[in-house]
Amino acid sequence: MLALPAPAYAAEPLRVDLRADVNRDGRVDLTDGTDTAGEDTWSVARGAVFLPNIDDDSKRCPTTGPGGRPLSDAKLAACNDASDKKVNGSADAADLARVRSVPIRNLPSDAEGSVKVTKGAAQTRVFVKRNGAWKPVTSQTRVTRAELRAGVEFGVEGKDVIRDSAQWDGRVAIRLKVASSAGTASDSVTLRAAPLLTHHALQSTQQLMVTKVRGNDPWAKTQRKFVKELENESRAAGITKPLVTFEKYGDIWAQDFVEPAYLNMTGPDGRQRTMRVMLRSAQDREAGRELYEKVRGPNIGVVQAKGRDMQRWETLNSFGNLETIPPHAQGGKSFPAGRIIMGERKDGSGVRPSKEIRTLLKSQGLQDPLLLDTSWLHVGHVDEFVQFLPADTPRGWRIGVADPEAGLRLLRDAQRGGHGAAKMFSVPGFDGAQAPKETIDQALASRHLVGDNEMAARKIAANLGILKRETGVTDGEIVRVPALYTRGMETGDEGTRMPLLRRLGGSAATEAAETHGQQRFLDRAASAAPAPGTVMTSAYVPGAVNGILLSRDRYLAPRQWGPVIGGKDIFTEAVTAAYTRAGMKVSYVDDWYTYHVGMGEIHCGTNTLRDASAAWWKP
Repeated sequence: MLALPAPAYAAEPLRVDLRADVNRDGRVDLTDGTDTAGEDTWSVARGAVFLPNIDDDSKRCPTTGPGGRPLSDAKLAACNDASDKKVNGSADAADLARVRSVPIRNLPSDAEGSVKVTKGAAQTRVFVKRNGAWKPVTSQTRVTRAELRAGVEFGVEGKDVIRDSAQWDGRVAIRLKVASSAGTASDSVTLRAAPLLTHHALQSTQQLMVTKVRGNDPWAKTQRKFVKELENESRAAGITKPLVTFEKYGDIWAQDFVEPAYLNMTGPDGRQRTMRVMLRSAQDREAGRELYEKVRGPNIGVVQAKGRDMQRWETLNSFGNLETIPPHAQGGKSFPAGRIIMGERKDGSGVRPSKEIRTLLKSQGLQDPLLLDTSWLHVGHVDEFVQFLPADTPRGWRIGVADPEAGLRLLRDAQRGGHGAAKMFSVPGFDGAQAPKETIDQALASRHLVGDNEMAARKIAANLGILKRETGVTDGEIVRVPALYTRGMETGDEGTRMPLLRRLGGSAATEAAETHGQQRFLDRAASAAPAPGTVMTSAYVPGAVNGILLSRDRYLAPRQWGPVIGGKDIFTEAVTAAYTRAGMKVSYVDDWYTYHVGMGEIHCGTNTLRDASAAWWKP
């Protein structure tokens, strides 16, 4: 019998080629090798990326339960686009990272494919596109011969951000296996979850966030006046989007209960796909619920701590205690998306920010938090003494730092000039009460003010030394802004520690502000007991570094209300000069009775949404 030639497909080995967007250009290239090299590995510079799909594109997540009853924090956090097995419309589909198979032409008639997530299966979900619709891949999913011949498209989403790299490092490996009478072959690709990143000062301000309190009492009206002035300053700086106002829970510290962050990848259309993420503080404070109830939606997700830390109110867990150094490289380390700084109490008490949050931030692999010493501050936040400013320098930014020695010089120079009897503060009274009465002479002769500021200067210098060592910043890249601090905490009955809201010498006006706003101030500085002998301070003159960067060259500072000599506020003049030398235009808004007497300033009471469209993997 004459032997028949073998089928053509038998002459060629079965070859499966699965590809992802390894070079991050938004396309899965099937015709060349641009997406093949390194497809099984991942680095900051190269490797396919997918998004944790934690927004709510179709606004389907409930914010209340049956009968309008509030949902628990856990139930609020449990719903997002990745919490179901559906692709909720075209916007949700745009959040999927694409994986495609190269068409296989010479296939036996019995060829069939299967898909398996071999790593990261619990943290991800894979869909297959069939007839224009996305279907979830399960252990029962089979890919037909016709699909293999045409090439198959898959979509990948993450169910959550990376929480702990020791448990899951964000990587997912997907394998396509084809079996037939001609044999078996497979191929795999590796993707990694986009890192959750915090904003830095070189990203343009797009929108401001602030709490807007209710009520008709004088304090509430004053706070709403602050919000109106903030809105005016925002417009004057060219910010076109309206304020985001938190109005439900009355927590005025909008910097503290949320840290705006972001995720991004190159989308299938070749453009950056950015998802904002509101990182809720690891504190049991109701205001964080409004992030779900009002802010979460299309391209905006929320992440909150899951552990026991949420049951505490620790001031170091407030996000005024989280700032981000702009991109830099130093000592063989590179931080292309910037590096986080947080404060800890290095006074022997051992108090640090939430371990869960620190682990989450470090696990992203790009912004490893650097801890500074804030044990000398009542509230203990890094935004009370340090900031970062854009600059026309090779580095592109400067450090702004509070300078208590400069503050003391201002008072001493005024005293030597014969103005010691001038009032320390020019702020008017509040709600019928008198303004602070102390003079420059009284301030300098007081029991603690000079010593406290000399101590603050030493602490700031030590922290600045750490920042210089870690970033390479030189003295010529530091903006020193006059400041003054004072101890402002007292021990009350039964050992309770409460904010001493009066400025030096006491004031009926600040007592009135405390009465009107005491629930809003309560617990802002709550923390574990400091080590014995620890001196803790807060801003005496409103802290100018605790302001808002509105644009690359516009800065909003708290009105200083310092001594007026020759018709000019000497602190306002000195602060303006410092920022002007740094290339900034400064404007001021009054926050004395709204935030300052509560041991905070403008920055503590606001938050900033910034442009996050730039690729974090590019230097």
